[in-house]
Amino acid sequence: MKVAVLTSYTPSLTWFRMDMMKAFLAKGHEVVAIGNESEEAWREKFSREGIRYISAEISRNGTNPFEDIKTYRSLRSILAEEKPDRIFSFQAKTVIYGGLAAHKAGIKGYFPLLAGVGSVFLSRGVKASLIRAVVKAEYRAGLKHAEKVFFQNGDDVDLFVKSRMVKREQAFRINGSGVDLEYFAPQKIHLEPVFLFVGRLIRDKGITEYLDAAREVKKKYPSSRFLLVGPFDSNPSALKPADLQPYIDEGTVEYFGEQTDVRPYHRMSSVFVLPSYREGTPKATLEAMASARAVITTDAPGCRETVTDGDNGYLVPVRSVESLVSAMCKMIEDPDGVERMSLRGREIAEEKFDVNVVNRAIMDCMGL
Repeated sequence: MKVAVLTSYTPSLTWFRMDMMKAFLAKGHEVVAIGNESEEAWREKFSREGIRYISAEISRNGTNPFEDIKTYRSLRSILAEEKPDRIFSFQAKTVIYGGLAAHKAGIKGYFPLLAGVGSVFLSRGVKASLIRAVVKAEYRAGLKHAEKVFFQNGDDVDLFVKSRMVKREQAFRINGSGVDLEYFAPQKIHLEPVFLFVGRLIRDKGITEYLDAAREVKKKYPSSRFLLVGPFDSNPSALKPADLQPYIDEGTVEYFGEQTDVRPYHRMSSVFVLPSYREGTPKATLEAMASARAVITTDAPGCRETVTDGDNGYLVPVRSVESLVSAMCKMIEDPDGVERMSLRGREIAEEKFDVNVVNRAIMDCMGL
């Protein structure tokens, strides 16, 4: 079969879906990757893996209806020409407009993934409520003809079903995007207090809580270190370089920018921290667990899928700097506990989040 994989941000194809696309290829299927960045910049990278890449005119963020119409028309044109047997889409714009375009092109094998609900469902205020109402209507239209809709946690399933964006029988749960247990092999466990955050520098990921908690912990434990890996972003909740610079200048955090390989930073660290407000199932956390790292994350949808409090890490309330500080201090004061939690995290990754098992579930659902 020919399988098209759609995203509104081309790099995410390599970050999150390359293992899945390789699994499609291994089954003998043709794979076409469709994203928002130029073919000139990306064609060769995908070609090396046996994947054909097509650039579409996709508006990644924003609420401009004219840009969204361009997105829909571009995807409709590509899908009508390519005529894939199956379509897998992820990220809001391509989930919505990919679904509409697939239906218009007469393609029935549409399988979108809802890997989290995005900042529009987390924002507050009258304007946010109005935007949310529009987005819900768009999801209803875009998901209406999907054969199945992949979800990574039960909270998101409940939200979409209760809001009538999907039918209960359309929902199909998977254990996140999975993690490559060979690539992210267990690392030597360090007992030094070195914390690591990996992710886009957007407020919804809890980056400001991480920075403020780091500042407080360093006052009590000056030898503790706080590493930060990840890109600045165009998301409305993104940090700007000027927001981060004071924490760098005062020595609170060590910022390493965007990295294509995060394993060296897991080797440098002892505890992974992701104080996110909501996730699908965070791949960065799965990579940390596979690397045998204890985890501090929030008791929020998606995040709580990865940690049992006191077993392989700690769960803290969303937006609570005080609770995050307390959890960090516990880790510093109990190195034996960190070692135990680190080993347990690797066990859970092996039991639940093996990327090969996740990809088999996806392929079985899609009939591939």
